[in-house]
Amino acid sequence: MRGQNFLPLFILNDPDMKKQLDIANWNRREHYAFFSRKEEPFHSLSLNVDCTWAYQHCKEEQHSFFLFYLHQILNAIMRTDAMRYRIEDGKVFDYEVIHANATVQRADHTFGFCPIYYEKDFAAFVTGANIAMDKIKNSSGLCFNDECAREDVIHFSAIPWISFTGLTHARQYDRKDSVPKISVGKFFKQDQHLMLPVAIFVHHGLVDAYHVHQFVETLEAGLSGKFK
Repeated sequence: MRGQNFLPLFILNDPDMKKQLDIANWNRREHYAFFSRKEEPFHSLSLNVDCTWAYQHCKEEQHSFFLFYLHQILNAIMRTDAMRYRIEDGKVFDYEVIHANATVQRADHTFGFCPIYYEKDFAAFVTGANIAMDKIKNSSGLCFNDECAREDVIHFSAIPWISFTGLTHARQYDRKDSVPKISVGKFFKQDQHLMLPVAIFVHHGLVDAYHVHQFVETLEAGLSGKFK
């Protein structure tokens, strides 16, 4: 699905696997300028996606359902151009690879921020993720550091106790932020299907509802076994 919405013009190849968009020749330059001036440029959508196949597959293969759907979310992010864009010092960059800065719960019901790095191979992704999560589970505090503040991530949280219908986030409005925030809730049964609540919070200067639709469509395909 990459490149379906438009063919962006790039003016810089970056060694950190990112390219700078040529905003002057971008067909969304006015949209970007308009929404970037807003005190709150983010908008959100919450919906339910079918996870029936994914859950059954994880049970059969003894996979972590959490890590499976997180991997599919990252796959869908990278197949959706707009969801990879980040604003840095007034410039817009397209990152080739997007990782996750996730919240990981501990036995004492606190959580810590946990960088989880993307790997295309699911087994390699799981290995790295388990090492990272074990480190957070055996620590204390928020564990926020420079690694957590990277731009080439999504801010991700799982809320496995609640099948939510909407979600908001704590925000510091004087901090220029463009990182998508994605949360997943407790799955539930509906007409013989298992449905997974997903909340998507994105910068409107970069991502419109159509781009969210592209992301959701790709995520649904991944959760149904079409992308592995």
